[in-house]
Amino acid sequence: MVLASGLAFEPAKINKNWPRLAYGPAPSFGQQAEREYLDIYLTQPVSAVRAREALQQAAPKEIQLLSIVRIPYALPSVQHLAAAAQYRVEGDFDSYSPELAAETFFSAPRIEVVRRADNGLTLTENIKPYVANAQTLSPRQLRLTLTCVEEKWIKPQILIAAWLGLDVPLQDDLFTVEGFTFIREGLFWQDSAGALHLI
Repeated sequence: MVLASGLAFEPAKINKNWPRLAYGPAPSFGQQAEREYLDIYLTQPVSAVRAREALQQAAPKEIQLLSIVRIPYALPSVQHLAAAAQYRVEGDFDSYSPELAAETFFSAPRIEVVRRADNGLTLTENIKPYVANAQTLSPRQLRLTLTCVEEKWIKPQILIAAWLGLDVPLQDDLFTVEGFTFIREGLFWQDSAGALHLI
């Protein structure tokens, strides 16, 4: 899209024929996303309206541009700006008979997840610092807002597993909770007062 847009892009370091791009935090294994984020570096100033027109003309019909904002070069990329992510989790929670309602569980002062290694050893971890908010939308839908802690993200699958009393493997790259859909609704930046705003 960038190549076909005619925008004066800054070349990538690894190949001068490619545009320099910076992607936002990517959804991990077992997740969907309602929006993706991308920084495009340009060598000439251009208005957001003009950039949108150029990119929209070059976009495949499967891609919808939701928002384009002109950002001064000195400001952080979306990868470094993102402070929280919001997820919608869909599935049959009642089939696991959780002991506590989601809001009660996630508002506790400590939330523990048990991680199990292949040799049977377990590690208990407090994951409360990652939880900004939990809200039940319906009996089969839950919204989780998770924060980035010391430049580390946690998968919503880990939180759901903790709530439902499931163990998590020590290496959780490919871990998900079967039968549930995890949809990232958006990324947020945080202002000086601590309020979150959709990027």
